[in-house]
Amino acid sequence: MPPDLSERRHDIVYRWDLDKTYLRTDFDTLRDLVRTAFEPASRKRSYPGAGTLLREIRATEPAAIFILSGSPEQMRSVLEAKLRLDGIRWDGFTLKPSLRNLVRGKFRFLRDQVSYKLTALLRSRTNVSPDTDEILFGDDAEGDAFIYSLYADIIAGRVDQETLMKVAEAAQVYPDDIPELVRIAARVPRGDTVRRIFIHLERVSSTAGFSDFGRRVCPFYNYFQPALVLLEDGALDAQAVLRVGADLVVAHTFNPEVLVASFDDLRRRGYLSKQVVDRIQAISSGIEPSTFGQASGPLQSLVTAMREARAELPDYVEVDLVREDYLGLFAKDRARAKAAKRRALWTREAP
Repeated sequence: MPPDLSERRHDIVYRWDLDKTYLRTDFDTLRDLVRTAFEPASRKRSYPGAGTLLREIRATEPAAIFILSGSPEQMRSVLEAKLRLDGIRWDGFTLKPSLRNLVRGKFRFLRDQVSYKLTALLRSRTNVSPDTDEILFGDDAEGDAFIYSLYADIIAGRVDQETLMKVAEAAQVYPDDIPELVRIAARVPRGDTVRRIFIHLERVSSTAGFSDFGRRVCPFYNYFQPALVLLEDGALDAQAVLRVGADLVVAHTFNPEVLVASFDDLRRRGYLSKQVVDRIQAISSGIEPSTFGQASGPLQSLVTAMREARAELPDYVEVDLVREDYLGLFAKDRARAKAAKRRALWTREAP
């Protein structure tokens, strides 16, 4: 039976990617990169529900919230200003040292995510208590599902040094960067502590493309979905989940059918159990206009749909892990990411 995080919320570290996970960021072309670099904080947009979910997570008083972004270090001030505008509080903020690497002639570093993110994650983990659980958020634009899963299995002791070096070579990590990556990986205290990896489907990728990562990885379409899975895991309470749903209805004009469909999608994919329905049902009498305003009706419709589907849900959900070797998985995920990028560019350019 999977661990219940209800009593361990103060011992959870959350790690969030920023671009295409929290912020609506376009960087598929050089023009996109330039526009993004000069865009002021007031014009940057977050995804519906992302800020609300992150604030609800902060309210659980976790061990830390770390933000890891592929944006260059030079954008720190504007990105921090945007997060402050949204009422987000964080404990660490890592940005990509792109300029320093360009000066050193490492032009591939601009597009490299494997060595940058994996090294940053491992280095950060060395400063965290070994028994601290982790929950990670990323997106499908690059290789977050792969990188986060590899990170999780390195610290769990399931990936050896030889495999790590082969993956680094396949990812075309600069040869002089590989020894440092291997050294940091060797120093990290071992523990099977990554509980969940959420992948925002910014590219609207097929969820089937992530099946080899197991149910530890949860691809999602909107932020009500990770809220429900965090309720399943015990990391959030039901009231917080309903507040995320209410925000999507009131501030972002989601209709009741979207909330129900979000629940139903997770149910079909095997991420939810009966206890999610029971936890929501237990507080459903408090769903009133005085508390949730115009969202109370849609939320009651959601509760009804969940109650009707309860019999089809399992008693608990097993969180299984990566089902394929990492070298094979890297090639498949790289192909998926490239196809998703081509699809996104074609969609933008189509008349």
